[in-house]
Amino acid sequence: MILDKHTASKTAELLLQINAIKLRPENPFKWASGWNSPIYCDNRILLSFPVIRNYIKEEMAKQVEELYGKPDVIAGVATGAIGIGVLVAEYLGLPFIYVRPEAKSHGRQNQIEGLLEPDQTVVVIEDLISTGKSSLNAVDALLKGGARVKGMVAIFTYGFDTARLNFEKKEVELHTLSDYETLVELASETHYIKEEQLNTLMEWRKDPSLWKP
Repeated sequence: MILDKHTASKTAELLLQINAIKLRPENPFKWASGWNSPIYCDNRILLSFPVIRNYIKEEMAKQVEELYGKPDVIAGVATGAIGIGVLVAEYLGLPFIYVRPEAKSHGRQNQIEGLLEPDQTVVVIEDLISTGKSSLNAVDALLKGGARVKGMVAIFTYGFDTARLNFEKKEVELHTLSDYETLVELASETHYIKEEQLNTLMEWRKDPSLWKP
């Protein structure tokens, strides 16, 4: 769920501008899941652009405060959201932790890195939501660690129904700066894509797991 249409459109514009999001309907990408996709998103690249990373940082921090006030801790989901999570925590003057996909097999065998006290309130920062499974895995680890997770704020979501259902099932509130619908609308209005490319992007969105170019 996006909170502000202007912010959503501006975020999509910036991500396209720096090729953090690439649209390639004619020559689709192959995701690790095996899905064919006319879009690829790598928001980590925004860390290399100071003006853009500052905009994203400030907008995410504003949404955290608007939605949840100031939590005790900001948590980033490893590895993609560690960088932006640190920036948001710094902007808000809050402690930061991050959550690995699974516990380390050596050393202290931590899944959560950083100091988390029992019953502390946490807002989770994520860079990208696809199915939501890895993001919710991080939430599970935080809950197991005794945290009270207030919600999650992410940069971008593909808006898959499976993600929505996964978040609803776990009763985790999700808000994103921008989403797929906003991105496609902007790309069409600015003639970043042609009409036939728009049709491909819309078709893919209906059933991405089975879509073939």
